[in-house]
Amino acid sequence: MRVIPGAWQRTAAGAGLLASDGTPIPTIFAEMSALAARTGAINLGQGFPDEDGPAEILEAAQRAIANGVNQYPPGRGQADLLAAISEHQHRFYGLRLDPERDILVTAGATEALAAALLALTGDPDDEVVVFEPHYDAYAACVALTGARLVTVPLRWPDFQPDLDELRRAVTDRTRVILVNDPHNPTGAVFSAEVRAEIVRLAHAHDAIILTDEVYEHLVFDDAVHVPIATEPGAWERTLTVSSAGKTFSVTGWKIGWISGPADLVDAVLAVKQFLTYVNGAPFQPAIATGLRLPDAFFAGVAATLAHKRDLLVAGLRAAGMDVSVPQGTYFIVADAAPLGATDAHAFIRLLPERAGVVGIPLTAFVTASRRGEYASLVRFAACKRVDVLDEASRRLAALS
Repeated sequence: MRVIPGAWQRTAAGAGLLASDGTPIPTIFAEMSALAARTGAINLGQGFPDEDGPAEILEAAQRAIANGVNQYPPGRGQADLLAAISEHQHRFYGLRLDPERDILVTAGATEALAAALLALTGDPDDEVVVFEPHYDAYAACVALTGARLVTVPLRWPDFQPDLDELRRAVTDRTRVILVNDPHNPTGAVFSAEVRAEIVRLAHAHDAIILTDEVYEHLVFDDAVHVPIATEPGAWERTLTVSSAGKTFSVTGWKIGWISGPADLVDAVLAVKQFLTYVNGAPFQPAIATGLRLPDAFFAGVAATLAHKRDLLVAGLRAAGMDVSVPQGTYFIVADAAPLGATDAHAFIRLLPERAGVVGIPLTAFVTASRRGEYASLVRFAACKRVDVLDEASRRLAALS
C-alpha cells in the first residue's frame, strides 16, 4: 500500500493507529465489533445504547423534518436550542449563560473538543494535559494540533488522580487541561479536591480548562456531577462540552455544544465554522424538547443505567473478575487477572469463543509507555437492554 504523507499520520500515530510500516490500522472498536458479528458474541465493547430515546424527542425530530426544517440552521445553532441549553445549565447547575454569546452548537461533543483544541493551541511547545486512560479522540485531536500530550494516570481501583502527579504535569507550557468528568473509560467521578486543584493550577499557569461532560446525567448512588465551571474562579477560563447522545440515547444524531465565556466561544466558532459549518437542523429542535423534559426523566435515566450497571457487575464478578464499580457513565472496568489474564488484548480476542461476549482492553485508552500498568484491565459497556445484559452475565458466569 502506498503511504501518502500528511497530517493524518501524526493524528493516527497519536491515537495509536499507525502500523510500523506507516500504514493506518483499524481501531480496536472496529476490530471487536467485527469479531462480535463474526462469532455471534454479545458486543459490550462499543459504547452506544441499543434502545431508542424518549418518544417526545423522536416525534419532535419527525415533525421538524415534515415541517421543512431541513436547510442550514444558524451558525451558532438554532435559537430555541441555544435557549434550552442556557435554561438547562441554570436549572441543574445555577450557571447563567447568554444564549446568543456563550453557547455554540456542534456536530457532537467530539467536534466541540477538536475545534477547541485547534483554536487554543498552535505552537509546537504547547502542551495539553489529559487524564489517562482517556477517550481515544483526545490523543488524536491533540496530535492533529501539533501540541504535546501530557498524561496524568488514573489507577485501579478508584481511578482518582494523584494530586502530586497532576501538579508535576501542569506547567507554564500547558495551554489546556482537558478533563472528562464523569470519566470514560473508567466510570470515575472526580472528587471536589481534584476539581479545586485543577482550577488552582489553571490559574497558576494561565491555562484553559476544557471539560468533557457528556455523561453529566449518568451518575449513580451518592455521586453528584459538579461542572468545573461552577467552581470558584473557574468560569473565566473554562469551556464546557456536552451533547445529547448519551443522555437521550441518540448517539447517531451528533448534536453537541460548547459553552463558556464569549471570547473563548468565539475562538472555537472561528474554527468550527470551517469544519462542519452547521449540523443536524431537524434534530436541534428535538434536543431542545429533550433538555426541557421534567426532572423525573433525568433521574430515571440515571436509575435505569445504575440497574444495568449492577446486572453487569454481578455477571463480571460471577465470572471471577475483580470489578471497579463505576460512579457514572456507560462503562465498567474489570480486572481479568484472577482468570489468569496478563494481556488484555489477548484475553478479549479469546473472550468471544470462551464466553460469547466482547469487551475492549483498557490499554486501548492509554499511551504506549503506560500500557503495562493496565495490562489485565477490560472495559465493558452496560448501556444495553436488560435482556442483553442478563444473557451476557449468564455467559460470563460460565468462565468461572
